[in-house]
Amino acid sequence: MSNYLDSLNWRYATKKFDPSKSLSDEDLDYIKEAMRLSASSYGLQPYEVLIIQDPEIRAKLKPASWNQTQITDAAYVVVIANQSTFGDELVDDYIDNLVETRGVSKEDVQGYADFMKNTLGGFPEEIKAQWTAKQSYIVLANLLSAAAERRVDACPMEGFDPAQYNEILGLGERNLNAAVVATIGYRSDEDATQHYPKVRKSNDILFKTI
Repeated sequence: MSNYLDSLNWRYATKKFDPSKSLSDEDLDYIKEAMRLSASSYGLQPYEVLIIQDPEIRAKLKPASWNQTQITDAAYVVVIANQSTFGDELVDDYIDNLVETRGVSKEDVQGYADFMKNTLGGFPEEIKAQWTAKQSYIVLANLLSAAAERRVDACPMEGFDPAQYNEILGLGERNLNAAVVATIGYRSDEDATQHYPKVRKSNDILFKTI
């Protein structure tokens, strides 16, 4: 079995963290880089990642998270916030980055820029929000995998009130919405969940070759 599959078998949704343990800068940087390298549609990355350590902010977020202890006990709370809406500036910012990174002219990529603007500009506002939120979950997947490779525990969380998160973190005024949350740190010895066998569908049930 590959090291990657070993890591996926090792990880679980940690329910109780050890608040006395913190991540090294090296491990945190590794997880951040994995999130930065996440795939996104057209490479546009229509989201922002907040990494929250401040205990006062986390104390405010806990009641908005169904009082789950992971929020205050983990080393960090990671909030992946999608852009609530967007216009041509989303594409323009990407094109500026592309031109600088690849050393091409804007004229070289103008056709691609126009294609993206025409495609995405036709989305209704509701669909724009759904589309950017879906991109956020790809980031979450990379976070979980990268953390597992470093033997850092993580818990993906949808059990929170996005509106309260947006208010506490000032996201709404920045055109952002809390899409999904993850806590990262190290499991407590008292977390019985770590000893449960992993429950997944069998290959015969999950996969169908057509």
